[in-house]
Amino acid sequence: MKLTCAIVDDEPLAATLLESYVLKTPFLELKGKYSSAVDAMPALHDSPVNLLFLDIQMPELNGLEFSKLLPSDTKIIFTTAFDQYAIDSYRVNALDYLLKPISYSDFLHSVQKAQEWFEKMMPPLNRIFVKTEYKLLQIGLDDILYIEGLKDYVKIFLESDPRPVLSLISMKAVEDMLPSDRFVRVHRSFIVQPEKIKVIERNRIVFGKEYIPISDNYKQHFFDFLAKHSILLAK
Repeated sequence: MKLTCAIVDDEPLAATLLESYVLKTPFLELKGKYSSAVDAMPALHDSPVNLLFLDIQMPELNGLEFSKLLPSDTKIIFTTAFDQYAIDSYRVNALDYLLKPISYSDFLHSVQKAQEWFEKMMPPLNRIFVKTEYKLLQIGLDDILYIEGLKDYVKIFLESDPRPVLSLISMKAVEDMLPSDRFVRVHRSFIVQPEKIKVIERNRIVFGKEYIPISDNYKQHFFDFLAKHSILLAK
């Protein structure tokens, strides 16, 4: 799931650092960066974002005061150099609190927690529609084994049909569409549904007679996913 976000911080260096973190986090989309709550208020009311990185100590209107004026759908991660605000931040129902200087690992942990929160709040996605051969085809998520990317096309391999569904869509678009708690990318060209995996052999996932490679770039993320969503035993 992709989250829209914005940054409100009167410290230029802190705001720029947060912006760099957002830009290298694939499931975040930056909609705005503001140097004060007063500047941010009109934009965030007209076009609310999912997630707001909000400094607390700012002139005119501080972050705690501003948070009470935001749309209820906008969730907040406070960013501040002063740890005495931690208790106050949770009183206004913030999702998290980051203490400056903020490392990317702390930032990533916080936004992953936010992503999980939003996914839990959303109605479960049980099916998708894909365009294939000049028609829209409904596919149940439970039926998907894995997806293979071929330039601008994807092949969707199903449990119920030996013939894959061919659709004109990018792998990135498919990855954004699918729930991240059910599907995981294991290779530049492959997304799998781990629940359907029966055998993993020598860094390859076995689906019948087909072998899906697990690339080095995605290996750690894939095995972290397995460890989080199942009991993973290793010698």
